[in-house]
Amino acid sequence: MDSNDKDTLNNLRHSAAHLLAAAVMQLYPNAKRTIGPAIEDGFYYDFDFGETKISEEDFSKIERKMAEILPSWSGFERHELSADEAKKEYPNNEYKQELIDEFTQNGEKVTFYKSGEYWDLCKGGHVENPSKEIGAFKLLSIAGAYWRGSEKNKQSLASNAARMKAKMLTRIYGTAFPTQKELDDYLKMLEEAKRRDHRKLGKELDLFVFSDLVGAGLPLFTPKGTILRDKLFEFSESLQLAEGYQKVWIPHITKTELYKKSGHWDKFGSELFLVKSQETDDQFVLKPMNCPHHIQIYASRKRSYKDLPIRYMETTVQYRDEKAGEMLGLSRVRSISIDDAHIFVKPDQIEEEFRKIMNMVKQMYEALNMKFKARLSFRDDSDKYLGDKKDWENAQSVLEDVAKKLKINYFLAEGEAAFYGPKIDIMVTDSLGREWQCATEQLDFVQPARFGITYTDEDGKEKTPYLIHKALLGSIERFLSVYIEHTGGAFPVWLSPVQVKIIPISDKNLEYSRKVMEQLREKNIRVELDDRAETMQSKIRAAQMQKVPYMLIIGGREEEAKKVAVRKRNGEDLGALDLEEFVNKLQAEIESKS
Repeated sequence: MDSNDKDTLNNLRHSAAHLLAAAVMQLYPNAKRTIGPAIEDGFYYDFDFGETKISEEDFSKIERKMAEILPSWSGFERHELSADEAKKEYPNNEYKQELIDEFTQNGEKVTFYKSGEYWDLCKGGHVENPSKEIGAFKLLSIAGAYWRGSEKNKQSLASNAARMKAKMLTRIYGTAFPTQKELDDYLKMLEEAKRRDHRKLGKELDLFVFSDLVGAGLPLFTPKGTILRDKLFEFSESLQLAEGYQKVWIPHITKTELYKKSGHWDKFGSELFLVKSQETDDQFVLKPMNCPHHIQIYASRKRSYKDLPIRYMETTVQYRDEKAGEMLGLSRVRSISIDDAHIFVKPDQIEEEFRKIMNMVKQMYEALNMKFKARLSFRDDSDKYLGDKKDWENAQSVLEDVAKKLKINYFLAEGEAAFYGPKIDIMVTDSLGREWQCATEQLDFVQPARFGITYTDEDGKEKTPYLIHKALLGSIERFLSVYIEHTGGAFPVWLSPVQVKIIPISDKNLEYSRKVMEQLREKNIRVELDDRAETMQSKIRAAQMQKVPYMLIIGGREEEAKKVAVRKRNGEDLGALDLEEFVNKLQAEIESKS
């Protein structure tokens, strides 16, 4: 089995979900099964256990039963049943009956898969011989879940369907691998991920907080967290300014007409925060994206082919009314800070602009010590996209040609495009081997046409420009959730909120320590002085816990020699250095972003 093949692993894990359900039904015969899909890195199965309470303490019992059943599972037999036949298999299970009604509404049959003595309603996707191919499995966690993700009917339970949707189910998460070693490696990674959890580190390093009075999904950044944000955005802006981008500014609210014209209202209307004026009848929204606003700046005057490309950039906040159950730390928030940019180009300028963008992406992620590859996110055959399909084919061809010419490591992903055009998503790999989408570069031929913007070409005719959407970091909140975990909070010197911690050995050394601190501040070094009445070792441990890159230990010998004893956060001792020598070394490290 190729454990690196995603489809193969999905089939293995979906098979393990069946195995979990089989064990549960033997142990808890009154439980009601619902659905059990494979997911990223594992699987889950949702159950209605009625009055029975299940906890993670029950996992060992369930795993033993799974191990007992597995040897008898030599394959999956496929069976087709009519709706009436299928419903007889679940006489008291309203969840499965709802699925059967849905799948057979036009008279179709449904498929069941049997392994050993267990069978279940299923569309398929299994390994051929689970007893040999499911080498190792582990139940990981338990959570509450609503049937088909809906909890909106709590107050109105007039129907059976409403009661089902309002009832909290028990979701059991697990994972499976072809070998025990792969499972062990994964579990070790999970432990390390817990240690690096950005929510835990954000609190320990005093980077951001949440307040119930402010609201869920609305992070508040502390002075240290704000330094981290600012330095990242400054770097992004410096890369863009060097390539001819111009800064603009737009307000945070707009009339709903803007997004109706752009198409966002129809596509994302349920995600918009509505704003009501007390002075007029105008209906406003908090902006969920910035492109329609930037288009209005472009549309404010006549444009010539000589003006293009026009590159607008803005570091700003946009807002999405995310579902309460989907918000998680900084990973998914309602206020999204983004280093956004929009480039208005002629067709023959697209390749050059993408070349410049990808060069900026390379500089950004090399400085952050993060490997990346490009996902070419194209449309599928569904009707969820705007614009002519032939325009889509041409645009997708342009993007793939650019990727090939620039020799970008890329892969295709159908169905992942924005509703108005294909895009290049930058997929970064963190230090634990996990892949995340951060930056995105999108080619848009729909919105310029919807807003009727033009430029006068060389032949004197009015033409419609293409629009490129660009972000190097994307959502800074989402990026920080990835980057904090990637670094474990040990940021490079240029990004560290505190770059140097001064540690006087005793109160006798405080005066000299303060002078050193002032000299470092004059050189724009972010420095703190630990003058607490604690031992030197205690202060060193505290600085290491705060991930401060450099500590300057100052005692009588250092003060007498007018030097500082330099220690790195990893414990490496650089010995006594002249302050000027240390500052030069530090500034060189900051400047090079090493």
